[in-house]
Amino acid sequence: MTQSIQNIQIEDFSRLVKALYQGVLETVPWTGFLDRLQQQLTANYVTIVISPPTDHHDGLFLTTGSTGKEFVASYNSHFYAMDPFVDLPCAQVYSLDEFISGNERLTSEYCRQFLEPMDVFHVLGVDISTDSGAKYSLRISRGRDGSAFKESDKVLVQFLVPHLQEAIELHTQLGRIETERNLYAGAVNQLAVGTIILDEEAKVLQSNQVASDLLKEKDGIELIGGSLQVGSTRDTRRLKDLIRDVLAAQNDNQPSVVEALRVQRPSGKSDLGIVVRSVPPSQWSKARHSPSVVLFVGDPDQHSQAPRDIVKTLFDLTPAEAQLAMILANGLTLDETAEELGISRNTARAHLRSIFSKTGVTRQTMLVRLILKSVATLG
Repeated sequence: MTQSIQNIQIEDFSRLVKALYQGVLETVPWTGFLDRLQQQLTANYVTIVISPPTDHHDGLFLTTGSTGKEFVASYNSHFYAMDPFVDLPCAQVYSLDEFISGNERLTSEYCRQFLEPMDVFHVLGVDISTDSGAKYSLRISRGRDGSAFKESDKVLVQFLVPHLQEAIELHTQLGRIETERNLYAGAVNQLAVGTIILDEEAKVLQSNQVASDLLKEKDGIELIGGSLQVGSTRDTRRLKDLIRDVLAAQNDNQPSVVEALRVQRPSGKSDLGIVVRSVPPSQWSKARHSPSVVLFVGDPDQHSQAPRDIVKTLFDLTPAEAQLAMILANGLTLDETAEELGISRNTARAHLRSIFSKTGVTRQTMLVRLILKSVATLG
């Protein structure tokens, strides 16, 4: 196909490409792009098939308009097997006319029972693969009253194909990074450590669940007007000085600076421990409001939770021994643990002796350290 964009306004094409790349960052990806492409091609539906249906799960679609759940269900269960657009040669745009003629559509079960109820008569389709192995499909349709797609329409979609491939690749990579970030953030939450990320102006950008809960309690640390306040006025001034020192060292390209602060709480609960450290900036990014400082907040009254079954498996303990070991690891004495479990002190001591034998430790402090340093708390 000889490609030409003479009939395509550069401004229109640029807006489509912009919407396509912006779609990578949308909560529901490519919503704006699909709407704009629908408008550009006077289509009634524009759909991206992220994953086709299989015997084990339904397909995943992004589409304009409202096709209705019953149509999606019928396509997944029955009509997918009849779809002529399945497994197209990669990156080549085709029209339905190349598979089913106008006369055949009058008798085709696929057209009569699936396409016609949705007022789909003309279709353009292209399958897209990326270097990372992602496979997506783009489908554009018009109704019976709409005109057939012209060669210039196919050319427009063909010119979009490499941008679609690149946008899908970017979306895949960002999805992988987001998954990794969530895993690491979840691990920090499991360890009962609060994290608060600040920008270059010391404004809060993000906090994890542990830190958010502490901020809501307003007991030694809170957020006022977007700025952190800790403990007394003196503590807050000290924290601001530490953040300023960390930022100054970062701006001077000095090695990463780490500072610490201890904060008393009005409620009388255990003091909060705060570690302040810089976030290494990307040498290629100079955007404002980027992560610049992170605060790690430790609350001794927050207990990391290790599932009993995980502790039992890791250390070959009985359920009762695992439960006792977990409570000891969270700071209770043996007598307090016995009372918590509703058992006698002698029974608790017998459990502890068995735990010592199985884990190879000889003191309660060693047992606590062993459990807290194990992967059990990440279970």
